Amino acid sequence: MAALATGSAVIKPLFIQGPSPTARLVLAIVAALALLVIDHSYRHLDGLRASLSVLVHPLYAVAGVPDRLLQEAQGRLADEEALRRQTAELQRENLRLKARLQRLEALEAENRRLRDLLGSSFKLGERVLIAELLAVDLDPFRHQVMVDKGETAGVFVGQPVLDARAVMGQVVRVAPLSATVLLITDVEHSLPVQVLRNGLRAIAQGTGLPNRLELVHLPKNADIQVGDRLVTSGLGGRFPAGYPVARVVEVRDEPGRPFAIVLAEPLARLDRAREVLLVSPMSAGQRGATLADGAAQVSAEP
Repeated sequence: MAALATGSAVIKPLFIQGPSPTARLVLAIVAALALLVIDHSYRHLDGLRASLSVLVHPLYAVAGVPDRLLQEAQGRLADEEALRRQTAELQRENLRLKARLQRLEALEAENRRLRDLLGSSFKLGERVLIAELLAVDLDPFRHQVMVDKGETAGVFVGQPVLDARAVMGQVVRVAPLSATVLLITDVEHSLPVQVLRNGLRAIAQGTGLPNRLELVHLPKNADIQVGDRLVTSGLGGRFPAGYPVARVVEVRDEPGRPFAIVLAEPLARLDRAREVLLVSPMSAGQRGATLADGAAQVSAEP
């Protein structure tokens, strides 16, 4: 027993117990306070702090990389969104400006057409009424248009219709507020004309094509050639003499046919005109008064 007791007295414990956690915390607090007091009073740790800051600086730089990348990404996204909004707004503004430009071009073209019509009405020396097209006959075998002036405006059946360049056709039906015009290219329309160069008379008949007239029953030895201008002859009582009609574009002699084949192109813009002139013949006194009024207006312009 004694030996056992003696042996147990010399055996060391396997785990040496140190200070308790509380003691360790107190010791750490005391050491920290001591370092603070020493650093504040004697500045002995400035060199150590500077050395440590140099060592820690790369860590700060690496730690700040994600934040900088995030800020740059947010800035780029914000810039791209602003650019997209600005681009969309510029595109909308561009469309609005293009629409306004088209409208201005249309108004400018309309003003030119109206000036041409007014100039033509002065040169005609006749009483004219300006009308605008309302509809076009969609039948490919009928060349007719409807205008916005009718019986209440003094329009009558057989009234000549012109644009700013030449004869377009004549009124065939009249309603109180509109009228139907048969174009000179319709197959049912015939117009007495004469060659401006030599006075040769002929009949210009519609062919059903929008840009062709045919001079019918002309002898093969008739004095007519490509480029001749055709004007109204005044025969038939519908169209006064001297209105431009067409220009000869083809003259040929086919064997076996008794007459020459003469084709002409209308001078009027039958497929593009928007405004037309409805012409009414005037007496000599009315014509003189109109010419005097026109001359007075021209002289009054700056």
